[in-house]
Amino acid sequence: MTKILFICHGNICRSPMAEFVMKDLVKKEGLEPLFQIASAATSTEEIGNPVHPGTRRKLKEAGISCEGKYAVQLKKSDYKAYDYLIGMDHWNLKNMKRILGDDPQKKLHLLLDFSDRPGEIADPWYTGNFEETYRDILEGCKGLLNHIRQEDAL
Repeated sequence: MTKILFICHGNICRSPMAEFVMKDLVKKEGLEPLFQIASAATSTEEIGNPVHPGTRRKLKEAGISCEGKYAVQLKKSDYKAYDYLIGMDHWNLKNMKRILGDDPQKKLHLLLDFSDRPGEIADPWYTGNFEETYRDILEGCKGLLNHIRQEDAL
């Protein structure tokens, strides 16, 4: 089983969007039993809060539900529990390393590193552009799924 944890600052915009987009992709491919997918925050600011209305709206437009998701915090033990810990920007990676420690198994990545356009995914909390964030996340998730297929011969 491949275990993926998507991570952003508050776990209400980008990381839950990535979590549910990836769950939708693997479900459509019939690969659901082969994956465990979740998301978490590097900060404590939004812990216990539901997914941001803009993210919920964008996912709903795509026919994806995120019902029942509430922000949780990344913890040190997540390094051992997951195969891929995927941040959305370099600030996330910095905070992930602060919480998790070293990355000897090279599990920490940026989501867009799995696309043809490596870089950061803008935070729609600040930009207000949930459409752009969704497009970037979808591209990154498709790339990550292709990467896992090649690595694990799924």
